[in-house]
Amino acid sequence: MNRYPFVYEKNKPFLQQVGEWVADVFYDILPEAGFEIRDEQIYMAYQLERAFADKATLFAEAGVGTGKTLVYLLYSVCYARYVGKPVIIACADESLIEQLVKPEGDLAKIAKHLQLTIDARLGKSPDKYLCLRKLDEAREKDAEAELFDSVSRELPDFVYKSAAMQAFHAYGDRKQYPYLNDEQWERINWDPFQDCFVCDRRHRCGQTLSRDHYRGSSDLIVCSHDFYMEHVWTFESRKREGQLPLLPDHSAVVFDEGHLLETAAQKALTYRLKHSVFESLITRLLDGEIRESLALAIEDALMRSDALFLLLERTSKAVAGSSRKRVEAGEELLREIGKLRSALDLVEEELVFESELYTLNDYHLKIVEEHLELMQRALALFGRGETPICWAQDSPEGLMLVIMPRAVKEVLRERVFSQRMPVIFSSATLSVRGSFDYLADSLGIDAGKSFSVDSPYEYAERMEAFAPLQGGFANSAEKTGAALAQIGHTDGRALLLFNSREELNRFKKESEELRGAADYPFLFEGDREISGLISDFQNEERTVLAAVTLWEGLDIPGPSLSNVIVWSLPWPPQDPVFEARRNASANPYEEVELPYMLLRLRQGIGRLIRTREDRGRVAILDEGLAASAELREIVQGLLPEGVVLEALQRR
Repeated sequence: MNRYPFVYEKNKPFLQQVGEWVADVFYDILPEAGFEIRDEQIYMAYQLERAFADKATLFAEAGVGTGKTLVYLLYSVCYARYVGKPVIIACADESLIEQLVKPEGDLAKIAKHLQLTIDARLGKSPDKYLCLRKLDEAREKDAEAELFDSVSRELPDFVYKSAAMQAFHAYGDRKQYPYLNDEQWERINWDPFQDCFVCDRRHRCGQTLSRDHYRGSSDLIVCSHDFYMEHVWTFESRKREGQLPLLPDHSAVVFDEGHLLETAAQKALTYRLKHSVFESLITRLLDGEIRESLALAIEDALMRSDALFLLLERTSKAVAGSSRKRVEAGEELLREIGKLRSALDLVEEELVFESELYTLNDYHLKIVEEHLELMQRALALFGRGETPICWAQDSPEGLMLVIMPRAVKEVLRERVFSQRMPVIFSSATLSVRGSFDYLADSLGIDAGKSFSVDSPYEYAERMEAFAPLQGGFANSAEKTGAALAQIGHTDGRALLLFNSREELNRFKKESEELRGAADYPFLFEGDREISGLISDFQNEERTVLAAVTLWEGLDIPGPSLSNVIVWSLPWPPQDPVFEARRNASANPYEEVELPYMLLRLRQGIGRLIRTREDRGRVAILDEGLAASAELREIVQGLLPEGVVLEALQRR
């Protein structure tokens, strides 16, 4: 059996041969199967050949309809086989992963039309798997215990048996429980504070079994940006603990919708502290026979931790449109942090003496020591002159303190972009006004190749765009009515995009009575698992879908998506992360806010036209467009050539 999909000649450069084969695929093989020839694909293929050959970072900006995914998949499979290590395809979120691996997705197309068997395996984020321990707790204590009992009954038989397993069996994936809403799922799924290393269920856990499976891929591992960044952030600590990294050694990385990588990095490259978790871990030491001095040190550390989190509860401030609460890093907070660090120092000293007595469980002691070290590393960031980026966040077990080093760019530069391997950013929106500097600077990329090709579609003939050009809305209810009027123009078949859950929930509440008069269904993100909602939206043509996270990646060709309604321009939130970026910028509006908004808006508008036959309308309901001629001009410049922003038809 041939290793490569072409006859490999050892006396010729390998990637040159890949390029010749890819040209044959796009000029001969796929057209015979009914695919359209696209010169943009050949141009992109040439650029990818150079990036793989030079092991360079490449910004590959290609408009909708250029077939960029097929190009990077072909190169990735061949390169993985040549190097002998898989290529990581990191997608922005789980819905994008589904678009890639679904039965009619790009991987399936390649397999079918090129007679090419691809070993592509999914590496989903841990929070996309249920936790057996949390499920058992929910079955016993939750108000919806009967619902979680039904989840338990769906589990494979081997989960509660001790017999050896004969083969890999995927289970526990969020997608398998579409009837659970997001809140219900969060009560039984994995979360960052699960003590997995000491869990007696870990060898039957769906997450563990899936991890063992995808590590064996020879071609591709498909995961999310979040998961790849978690791999980067935990790589060293997992090595110290004797654990395998989350992802195996790999030959290259492709970041699909790469403009969103910064958000994933911000989410992953953080420390998360909870008093409840610290208390749960350290009080286990009190169960055994320990010296009185250690017991007193533990009690003092718990008191100091409790005092710190009570202070955070009292002083942290909610931020509109964000789940992150602003933390005031004043003298009182720094004083409490100092007291807690001193108390932790004493516990660590006492544990050194206690460990020599061999009265503590070695494995449990190691877990406690690791957690103390994590707390110390996180809290030490407050003593380095410049306060780290931090915020508080509510959780079912109490407040969580999240601390992010300001040097995220340096972490990415060192652990991702300095590695000698190809790193490909693929998206229709990587540049802002023709420049890739915004993305490169935010990620710490010092050098890279780039190119940009436009979409081949005739937007002027197939897209209309509307906005309130003369006067805003009197109130939120009037804006809701305008949104419903826009939906009426296409008899449903609409995607509504919101910037926050608060915006979505307000629309959901205000539109309830008016929606009841419509004879097409409304779907809201959060009510069910997202891929199930997307499937219903695609297959039930007149459906309306309201979402917060589908600004990018959603690919619904045909009449089911004939109308994109942008509730408000997607400016960055006023949360601590963006506040830090604004404060570090000489011109926050031009360097931070506007580039972020334009990239996200381009993505949202891009959900409309997905094929040459598609047509439809975009409505941007932001009152700022009526108030500012400059902003109208900027948004007009963002629209495809030939599409003119027209006055909104309010009825």
